[in-house]
Amino acid sequence: MSSSGQPARARRELFGSRWAPAPAHVRELGLDAGLPAGFRAAGVVAGLKASGRPDVGLLVCDAPEPVSAARFTSSAAAAAPVMLSRERCELNALRAVLANSGCANAATGRRGLDDAAKSQGAAALAVGVAPAQVALASTGGISQYLAVDALLKGILQARAELSGDGDGAFQAAIQTTDAFEKRACLEVTLPSGVVRLNAQCKGAGMISPRYATMLCFLQTDAQLSAETAELLLGVCVRRSFDRISVDGQMSTNDTAILMCSGASGVRVAGESEDELRLGEALDALLRALAIMIVADGEGARRIARVLVRGGDGEAAEAVARAVANSPLVKAALHGGDPNWGRIVQAAGAALAGGPPLALDVEIEGTQVCSGGSSIPYDGQELARAVARAEVEYAVSLPGEGAETEVFFSDLSHEYVTVNADYTT
Repeated sequence: MSSSGQPARARRELFGSRWAPAPAHVRELGLDAGLPAGFRAAGVVAGLKASGRPDVGLLVCDAPEPVSAARFTSSAAAAAPVMLSRERCELNALRAVLANSGCANAATGRRGLDDAAKSQGAAALAVGVAPAQVALASTGGISQYLAVDALLKGILQARAELSGDGDGAFQAAIQTTDAFEKRACLEVTLPSGVVRLNAQCKGAGMISPRYATMLCFLQTDAQLSAETAELLLGVCVRRSFDRISVDGQMSTNDTAILMCSGASGVRVAGESEDELRLGEALDALLRALAIMIVADGEGARRIARVLVRGGDGEAAEAVARAVANSPLVKAALHGGDPNWGRIVQAAGAALAGGPPLALDVEIEGTQVCSGGSSIPYDGQELARAVARAEVEYAVSLPGEGAETEVFFSDLSHEYVTVNADYTT
């Protein structure tokens, strides 16, 4: 069973998608490889989840002067841990992360902020750092108050279990409806030396472009400046977690944090070949994790990419999101039905009020629509193409210049079941 109580599915291969191949200078290590030098982690059962599964995770960087970067949800209803981390933390010098599942601590008002501050202070005291160096991340049901006493006990228990190979336990503590873990241990060969890059990520539902409903924690033993960490995380998030949708719903708790210990001694200077190669590794990793989230998709059977070219950037983005979030397109994807008329419908709705839309549509390289009109194609071949685990749609709008993409999952019976019973 997964941490949500749903039947667990086999872990998807990290670089198994054609849309996120591993760069030649990146080697995937076994998941028992442990954390990069300078990091320890733990995950424990504190009682925040009724299931009795791990629900409190602690991640610590032991380097005296680490460098970090962070990104958070843009929701106007951001959860208390997001607000506190964003407003009170030294986001470029984080030493620790306290994460919990089982409660989002969102829509909880002043009490939620007070509870977050108490847990931040307790974690800081437990690991011997300043409160401003402890970021918070929570995931679970919205509107529930945090069980602070249980969380505080969990912090002490986690402190006692911190270890260099505690990333698996930390991963277990952040999962909710995930059917499989989304974790990676990589070795990255740079011109100046070899570094490690690890990730622990969760997410399966409430996933939307403009970020994703997810938590992602990244660690590297490379030595980066704050400016380089900010640049790499920002660019790579925009090409990964900003580009996925399961249900078009934006979360209150999205968080992505990169922490750099520098323990390898390999310095990654700005605007260098090292920066380029590390950026390529981080980009591939985050895109792979993003696609794993979509593939998890609370019952997803298939995933797709919609690639939109032409028009201006605003129009292309609107069409890509409309197609990815269309229940009709997603239901057709689930059934392996090449019903491309639903793509045309979604695109037209996204640009409602404009001139007649002379668009082209391709499915897995087969053109089915030209200039807004149907053209002959092999229906049997197309049906076989959309029955695959990954399906690509391409939409061309009038004009040139823009190009964007969104990865999305199908709409399944299980998705409805999971979300109909989420709090009961």
